[in-house]
Amino acid sequence: METTNGKLSRKLRMALVGGGQGAFIGRVHATAAVLDNRAVLTAGALSSDPARAKASAPAYDIPEARAYGSVPEMLEKEKALPADQRIDFVSVATPNHTHFQIAKSAAEAGFNVICDKPMTFDFAQAEELVRVVEKTGVVFAVSHNYTGYPLVRQAREMIQSGELGEIQAIRSNYIQGWLRSRLEAEDQKQAAWRTDPSKSGAAGAFGDIGTHAFNLGRYMTGLIPAQVSCNLRIFAPGRRLDDYGHAVIQYENGALGTVTASQISHGRENDLFIEVDGTKGALSWRQEEPNVMIVRRNGSPHQMYTRDPNAPFMNSMGKAACRLPSGHPEAFFEAFANVYRFAYDAMAARATGEAFEKKNTIYPNVYDGAEGMYFIQQCVASSTQNGAWLPLKYSGARS
Repeated sequence: METTNGKLSRKLRMALVGGGQGAFIGRVHATAAVLDNRAVLTAGALSSDPARAKASAPAYDIPEARAYGSVPEMLEKEKALPADQRIDFVSVATPNHTHFQIAKSAAEAGFNVICDKPMTFDFAQAEELVRVVEKTGVVFAVSHNYTGYPLVRQAREMIQSGELGEIQAIRSNYIQGWLRSRLEAEDQKQAAWRTDPSKSGAAGAFGDIGTHAFNLGRYMTGLIPAQVSCNLRIFAPGRRLDDYGHAVIQYENGALGTVTASQISHGRENDLFIEVDGTKGALSWRQEEPNVMIVRRNGSPHQMYTRDPNAPFMNSMGKAACRLPSGHPEAFFEAFANVYRFAYDAMAARATGEAFEKKNTIYPNVYDGAEGMYFIQQCVASSTQNGAWLPLKYSGARS
């Protein structure tokens, strides 16, 4: 029995692409996907090398019969299975240049998709993927996982309900230091593909982490970007893609925003932080201290919001993203799991024939992914023109 009173009465069945031996983000996807006990990892094509793909499967408890040597093999064989056995969705945890074909093939086979960011190699691929998703009607989520933190969602509700007044400035930054030296020259796996234009795309740091900073500002405020002026730099001699960059964004309401991304700042790890200034107040949040948010208003003491699902100051959106009582830290895995958690609601609705929201979703979707690719394209183009102002409004963006 698949449904009870119109509700899905079973766990969703997951297939993982990527995540083989030596990978990082695939294990994060696999952990986050099952955190709420709403899904089970059933199948996988864990590496582009068939032998490694099959050898990696036992670490995920994937049975040998469903440990596939390639994505085409997996999709063909899974689609041939009875409906009560085949997978429901595919999680794509592979380098950037492979996302498009995997996600497109999965959607065309009728499977829902959760895809790592940036969503595709370039904007043209992103536009095509939007068309495929619209045609097939699948659920498509993009793992901009920082949108899943409870206080990010608390901030989103506060800002969009007017508590901070009209938003006039956004400063969003993602600062790392791990690529200060040319690790790619030492064949370090994570550095090698991120700094290779044939695998990473047109941008380096701005594609890898600048997209997170941009998306966070969009997600929190809902402001529509109008124009961008960007300067990207390569500071490690011999590197082929940017390792530092700064963009200025003009929003349609007149607000100004900045996005700074660095992978060459000594001693910095994963320091994503954002400040939002409104006419009635301002707030700031830092990913490395994710359970604290500061709200400031002139003439009043600064307020420190902590992640507490039982506190009266927490709004419904913030509470819905919490799993633990206050004082017990919730962080990266839980935030990642919130992307899955709310995408699952849409997947369950699709499985039972119910209507579900496709554009203005709580989880990042295919339109957000395309907007991120447009951001990368326009930032690179602006930088090549010495910071020229270029359009940044993506026609398919959420309202």
